[in-house]
Amino acid sequence: MKVAVVGATGMVGAVMLKVLEERNFPVTEFIPVASERSVGKEIVFKGKPYSIIGLQDAVNARPDIAIFSAGGGTSLEWAPAFAEIGCTVIDNSSAWRMDRTKKLVVPEINAHDLTSEDKIIANPNCSTIQLVMVLAPLHKKYTMKRVIVSTYQSVSGTGIAAVNQLENEIKGVKGEMAYPYPIHKNALPHCDVFEANGYTKEEMKLAREPQKILDDRSFSISATAVRIPTAGGHSESVNVEFFNDFDISEIRKILHETPGVTVQDNPDTNTYPMPVYAHDKDDVFVGRIRRDETQPNTLNLWIVSDNLRKGAATNAIQIAEYLVEKNLVGESVSRA
Repeated sequence: MKVAVVGATGMVGAVMLKVLEERNFPVTEFIPVASERSVGKEIVFKGKPYSIIGLQDAVNARPDIAIFSAGGGTSLEWAPAFAEIGCTVIDNSSAWRMDRTKKLVVPEINAHDLTSEDKIIANPNCSTIQLVMVLAPLHKKYTMKRVIVSTYQSVSGTGIAAVNQLENEIKGVKGEMAYPYPIHKNALPHCDVFEANGYTKEEMKLAREPQKILDDRSFSISATAVRIPTAGGHSESVNVEFFNDFDISEIRKILHETPGVTVQDNPDTNTYPMPVYAHDKDDVFVGRIRRDETQPNTLNLWIVSDNLRKGAATNAIQIAEYLVEKNLVGESVSRA
C-alpha cells in the first residue's frame, strides 16, 4: 500500500504521521509531500528518514492513497491529478466537502456509502465531526428538529501561526499576528472569514455539513464559533430540539454504546469533558447531559474532542482503513 501524505510538514500532517504509526496502517511505501519550499527536507516516519518531494513527483510515484492536508487551493488543483491516475484522495480541506459529486465521510456514520469509484473523498470540518458523532445516534432515535451550537475552538484549528501568536503573547513577546486581535486572555467570536449573511465560514460549515453527512435536510443548525486561548481541543455547547421526547437515562445509554464516543457526565464528582483531557485521544467526549427545561423535547450537551486527531488526522486515516478493509483501493493504480 503506497501512501502519500500531502502537507506532511504541517500541524495536521505531523499528527497524520503519528496516527498512521500508532494504528499500524499497512504502509509498504511512504511518500511525504509538501510545498516546493520544503522539498528535500527530511522527516522521520516509523524511525526512518524520508525526503520530502513535490506534488508532481508524488503523482508520478503513483500512490494508492493520498491523504491531503495542504489547504483548499492545493486540493482543488492537485486532487484531480492524483484521482486521474487511480489514486484515492482523502482531503482534509473544505475544497470538496459540499461538492455534490463527492462524499463527506465520518466512518462511524456513513463509510458504508463509499465505493471504489470514489476517488476524492472529503474529510469534514473538525467541529462538524465531533458534533455529528454525538448527534447521529440521537437523531436516529428521536429525530432532530433544530440544533443551536456554540463552539469554543483552540488556536491549533487555525494553524501554527496562531499557536505561535498565543505562545508569544503568554511570554510577552511581540510577533506575527494570526488574528486581528490578541488571543491570550481573550475570546474572538470570529472563526474563518465572514460571509455576506453575517456568519463566518466556520459557522456555515457547521450548518451545512451535518445535513450532508446524515443525508437529511429536515433539521436545521444555527452556529456561533468562538476562538479561545487553548492550545488544542475544541469544545461545543449544543442545544438539540427533537420531534420526539426522550428519557435522559436512555440518552446516556445510547451514547455509552456509540463507538468512538465516551460519556463523562457526573456532576457529583465534577466529571465532564475538557480539552486538557481530550488531548491526544481519538474519542469524542460528551457530558453535561441535561434536559432543557424551557421547552419540550430539547436536550443540552457539552462535546469536546482533539481537533487535530478525530477532528482531522484520525478521521482521515479511519476512512483509509475502511477503504483497505473493503478492498476499495489499490487495484486501479496498479492497472494504470
